[in-house]
Amino acid sequence: MRNTSSTLFHRGTLLRNLTTEPEWDLIVIGGGATGLGVALDGLSRGYKTLLLEQSDFAKGTSSRSTKLVHGGVRYLAQGDVALVREALYERGLLLENAPHLVKNQDFIIPNYAWWGGPFYTLGLKMYDLLAGKLSLGDSEHLSKADTLRRLGNIRPAGLRGGVLYHDGQFDDARLAVNLAQTAIELGGTLLNHLPVTGLRKNAAGQVAGVTATDAETGLTYALNAKTVVNATGIFVDDIRQLDAPGVRKLVRPSQGVHIVVDRSFLPGDAALMIPSTEDGRVLFAVPWHGRVVLGTTDTPLDEASLEPRALEEEIAFILRTAGRYLARAPQRHDALSIFAGLRPLAAPQNGSDKTKEISRSHKILVSETGLITITGGKWTTYRRMGQDVVDKAIALGQLPAAPSQTAHLRIHGAQSTPDHRSHLSVYGSDLPALQQLMREQPELGEKLDESLEFSRAEVVWAARHELARTVEDVLARRVRVLFLDARAALRMAPQVAALLARELDKDTAWQQQQVAAFEQVARYYVLEGEPAQVEQPLIRLSSLI
Repeated sequence: MRNTSSTLFHRGTLLRNLTTEPEWDLIVIGGGATGLGVALDGLSRGYKTLLLEQSDFAKGTSSRSTKLVHGGVRYLAQGDVALVREALYERGLLLENAPHLVKNQDFIIPNYAWWGGPFYTLGLKMYDLLAGKLSLGDSEHLSKADTLRRLGNIRPAGLRGGVLYHDGQFDDARLAVNLAQTAIELGGTLLNHLPVTGLRKNAAGQVAGVTATDAETGLTYALNAKTVVNATGIFVDDIRQLDAPGVRKLVRPSQGVHIVVDRSFLPGDAALMIPSTEDGRVLFAVPWHGRVVLGTTDTPLDEASLEPRALEEEIAFILRTAGRYLARAPQRHDALSIFAGLRPLAAPQNGSDKTKEISRSHKILVSETGLITITGGKWTTYRRMGQDVVDKAIALGQLPAAPSQTAHLRIHGAQSTPDHRSHLSVYGSDLPALQQLMREQPELGEKLDESLEFSRAEVVWAARHELARTVEDVLARRVRVLFLDARAALRMAPQVAALLARELDKDTAWQQQQVAAFEQVARYYVLEGEPAQVEQPLIRLSSLI
């Protein structure tokens, strides 16, 4: 039974649980897709569960995806049928469990070669079959006229036709927030801005809890647990170092960059999929919240960071490749926002950097001290990753056996949405209460910026019900403005800070600090000026989002 108390999502309520619970069944470190999946699965089985996130839910990789819930057409071409089948099954479940955030999206592969139509149609028919009863629709060959009509702005010269197929499209950070809400409603305690600073061990040297410090108050908590799961994505090795200093790295970060442009660059309802670019990668142009997301890249990096920066060669690659397929090619000045994310690819353990050895499937590792670490994976399979981790804890004897209940667990806000084009559709079943708030306080119905659709009420709602604590939490991961129009987000920041200060009982100095901190982050999302000299080509890697 879900708890629906009006104070359920208040930080004070959640923090009190840290001092009243003597031992948790399950502590999850990391509030991205993977960690949220683990926490939700544990709660569905009845375990006392705590999740701690160093920054905000989906702050890192999990808010910077290509916005696709997909099986991975590319993996099918590589022969990884099992991975594709699993992802397609999870795609179908997500569409059922979060219909307000996930929708059936048409994708079109344009064909400029005589063999393109038959080749891609055959491959995508197999993709359809693997989806089984959870298929989103049959793929089909399109004529040149249909391809031009459905896409709009596609280059007509040499176009022979296209192949249409179906995949899922979603709002990644909004799903993360809704998963956190769902977990709390099931009795879990989930806290953002509360990083884990150490691991606690018992007399036998086994991991038996964590220490964590509240970033807002500086208070440190000593927390006991039967099971501790390291689900920190690109930062898993930092936690593993706390467990066993000097341990070999598991993760190789790979950077993916996206550029957001105006919807006029892809005016149709379908998304564009370019299956083979100049260096063997895949590029998408996907309609999203009234704009178009172009991407992605796949560039190996040596170090992970919370705010990775797009490289000039990545920017040039995206614009150059999109320009070869779009009749009106996007330029640097057309970029509304640019964002970079780091994928936590499971690194090879023999020192090799061969592409085929860097996997998108997830892996679970158990240390000698009982710390469970999960690496790799992708958003589409977050639920299965969570189930597999908890199954592992049960197999180890850390938790009593109980079946997972997440396959058909409806996510907070779940409600069939007739019109995904409305930006308010992401609120799902919460929308009536949000609208009531605007009726009760008409000034909250005013827009944050006249050029965009978002209202002041959404900031208040984010603070009261969606666990937002900072200006960045709101503008990056609740209303998504930073990802849609970075310059507009900068204009909104002072107003958002004032609204949050009133809700969170903060002073003017806090507002000023918040605006300054947001400006520091937001400047990485603004693309302007002439490109810097590109000295090194991109290292080639082949992988999807």
